[in-house]
Amino acid sequence: MPVTVKTLNINGLRIGGNNRVVLIAGPCVIESETLTMRIAGQLKSITSELGIELIFKASYDKANRTSINSFRGPGLKKGLEILAKVKTTYNLPILSDVHSTEQIEPAAQVLDIIQIPAFLSRQTDLLVCAGETGRIVNIKKGQFMAPWDIRHAIQKIESTGNHKIILTERGYTFGYNMLVNDFRVIPIMRDFGYPVVFDATHSVQLPSAAGGVSGGQKEYIEVLAKAAAAVGIDGLFLEVHPHPQKALSDGANSLRLDRLRKLLKTIKVIDEIVKKD
Repeated sequence: MPVTVKTLNINGLRIGGNNRVVLIAGPCVIESETLTMRIAGQLKSITSELGIELIFKASYDKANRTSINSFRGPGLKKGLEILAKVKTTYNLPILSDVHSTEQIEPAAQVLDIIQIPAFLSRQTDLLVCAGETGRIVNIKKGQFMAPWDIRHAIQKIESTGNHKIILTERGYTFGYNMLVNDFRVIPIMRDFGYPVVFDATHSVQLPSAAGGVSGGQKEYIEVLAKAAAAVGIDGLFLEVHPHPQKALSDGANSLRLDRLRKLLKTIKVIDEIVKKD
């Protein structure tokens, strides 16, 4: 029998069950308060117009950059202050990633969703500490992890009594500097009973392929997003930027902000067809 997928509620925003697709979007990293607020405002305007629920995401610290010289962001304290401003100004749920157990307590004071990065999806202490906050925890499935093995990460969160979990697919390592998507992953992970998100921008990343930074094939972002929506997803994860070529992190695999409205219109139609009663 089909598994009933849990519905999670964030101040009225519903993700999972048979609810309409939710957008999780924002810049890869907080570059400045001004730019972050600008992007958040534009995302709010676009999604409100289209009737799509929005969760804002941005990283205060990119601790897993390829090079020691890469931009990491403003850090925990300043970054959380900026995310808190986005939250109150635009009345949006906030998601960001944590990289150590020490970050989790202060992050949980601001974040509605604590994200476990793909590279850290097997780190027991990090998963347990995140679960103990009682916040929703988004586990990004590692590029090295078979979809059925995500159950071990789930069990680590559940061991704390926390059953507010989201699972995110972002591709699987295929040879050197390459990721591929197997869309069977989405129904396989949904069978664990939790909402599943498809990360269309990290899925086109070419890790460490551009001489100390990651490359990307952004021309496939929209193709993969539509394909994932056709399989049946609870959320779509997109890193967006007004000028990806100038972005300080992941510009090579970010969606240009002015392309978002058209893509979301198509995603909304596909999602409605797939989830039609």
